[in-house]
Amino acid sequence: MRRRSYFPILLLASLVFAAQGAKAQGGPTESGGPPPPGGDYNGSVPAQPVAGTLPLSMQDAIDRGLKQNLGLLISNTDVNSASGQRWQALSAILPHFTASPFVDTSQVSLAEFGFSFHFPPTLGFSIPSVVGPFSYFDGRVGMTDSVLDLSAINKTHAASQRVTSAQHTYQDARDLVVLAVGYSYLQVISDESQVETAQAQVDTAQALYDQAADQVTAGTSPAIDGLRAQVELKTRQQQLIAAKNAVEIEKLNLGRTIGLAPGQQFDLTDRSPYSPFQGMTVDEALKRAYASRSDFQAAMADVRAAEYSKRAAKDEYYPTLAANGDYGTASQIPAGGFHTVYDVKATLSIPIWQGGVVRGDVAVADAQLQQSHDRLDNLRSQIDTDVRTALLNLQSSQEQVTVAQSNIDLAEQTLAQARDRFSAGVTDTVEVVQAQEAVASAHEDYISALYSFNYAKISLARALGAAEQGVKEFFK
Repeated sequence: MRRRSYFPILLLASLVFAAQGAKAQGGPTESGGPPPPGGDYNGSVPAQPVAGTLPLSMQDAIDRGLKQNLGLLISNTDVNSASGQRWQALSAILPHFTASPFVDTSQVSLAEFGFSFHFPPTLGFSIPSVVGPFSYFDGRVGMTDSVLDLSAINKTHAASQRVTSAQHTYQDARDLVVLAVGYSYLQVISDESQVETAQAQVDTAQALYDQAADQVTAGTSPAIDGLRAQVELKTRQQQLIAAKNAVEIEKLNLGRTIGLAPGQQFDLTDRSPYSPFQGMTVDEALKRAYASRSDFQAAMADVRAAEYSKRAAKDEYYPTLAANGDYGTASQIPAGGFHTVYDVKATLSIPIWQGGVVRGDVAVADAQLQQSHDRLDNLRSQIDTDVRTALLNLQSSQEQVTVAQSNIDLAEQTLAQARDRFSAGVTDTVEVVQAQEAVASAHEDYISALYSFNYAKISLARALGAAEQGVKEFFK
């Protein structure tokens, strides 16, 4: 009888197991949708630690992210900054009032100003070269007001639109936080599922090894069957170690995103069961997105702000009218009578030649307006792409989940039959190992498909706008 060499089979199996181990360690990250937000949205301001292990649902994680996420906190300061700039612009068209009471004691040298009086003594009088000292009181309320300044008025309107844009951008930042937190939460769930699958494969490999070892000891199977089963067991144990490490790393990332205290222990209370998505047409989704997307509303506010800025630049050609005045009382000290005093002035400023500065301001404002229009058009197209991509990913991943579920059943039936055949001595461990590999691959495909499906739901909620409500709607 010709003796077969199992070395090529073992080498091929080892390569396949190593590839599957790398896949399990990386986790199902190919969602096919837009990447999760990065930068400041991956950071946070840590909250106070909680004693013990913190139970954390997806909604709890989102709520914490909306309070502690760095990207959202920075966006909130942008709103405050825009509001301050609006007050600065508004100050140019609002009246200013000041109060300026004062008391003065003076002694004046007339000679200092070139006055020198020399009268003949026969006249009987003279004018001294030094006057005083004398004292007096003067208290007034002053007002300055820009009666008509079209440029300042339009600058104020532009600043108001920037406040609106910042407020919409802040709301959009909340949607991005929901996307970032949901991504991290689902990633942890996926990795924990990988751990459960890897543990189940270790248990199966251990049972196979024990069975093969018993048959080798009894002399009913060759030693190569025991070695092959042992290689399978060690490979599965390696995958389990890598999967547990991936879970801990993803939990650290989730904790950073939602602002948990460093070292805070927590357990996820939600899982990601499969819940079919109720259909939504592309037209319905796009109509909802254009009405709800905060970044789209912010872009439109930016366009309006740029339009006002261009008007303000053109209005620099026109005259401005300003008024100022004061009203109060004055008296001599001591014991002088009080008298009403006032001063009123109106100024009409007519620009004649300003060195081309207005022409330059108009050119800059026109360029900024064109950029705002271009960004709005680009965002309109991006929203269309986001919505269509999310719907396609939902449909595709939903079908993948269905196929993966049936594939798990088939693979587990194949494994059960292969083990029965091995127990009966009809086959060797090669068939069993291959069947076990098929089971592991089927479970990993299901986890990946389920993760992609749920992430596609979050991506659709983001694409439609109002992600906070969308997550509650899609993950009831």
